[in-house]
Amino acid sequence: MKKLIFVCTGNTCRSPMAEGLLRQILGPDSGWQITSAGICAANGWPANPNAVEALREKGIDISNHVSRALTPALVQTADLLVTMTRAHRDAVLRMCPESEGKVFLLTSFGVTQAAADIYDPIGESLDVYRRVRDEIDAALPDLVLYMMENQI
Repeated sequence: MKKLIFVCTGNTCRSPMAEGLLRQILGPDSGWQITSAGICAANGWPANPNAVEALREKGIDISNHVSRALTPALVQTADLLVTMTRAHRDAVLRMCPESEGKVFLLTSFGVTQAAADIYDPIGESLDVYRRVRDEIDAALPDLVLYMMENQI
């Protein structure tokens, strides 16, 4: 089974939302293990309540999510690492320079290759979490296409 890890800062907002959204798109028999981690995460924290609610509105339950820190061992086991910001990508590459060819910014796929950072909604209202959820959701089809085209 191939492994994709979404990476953000604390692993309580953006990356758990991306994980839940992509799991829904791919379904249970995709041959991919979709997980997430944070470059500055503490282990064992729940997903932010606004992240849980924003995904619940889409029929996705991330209420059992538990945060974890990104480690070199996790990076090495991944086939693909997808970050929320350029700074996250840089942090992964500092941690494991040899992962260069498998670390990408979420918005860098597709025709536009906008390479825009996904805003960190921590401490913001549910409406901001909804906007971030929708921004992540809009970027996922290009990621899925990349995964299919490149037979990762």
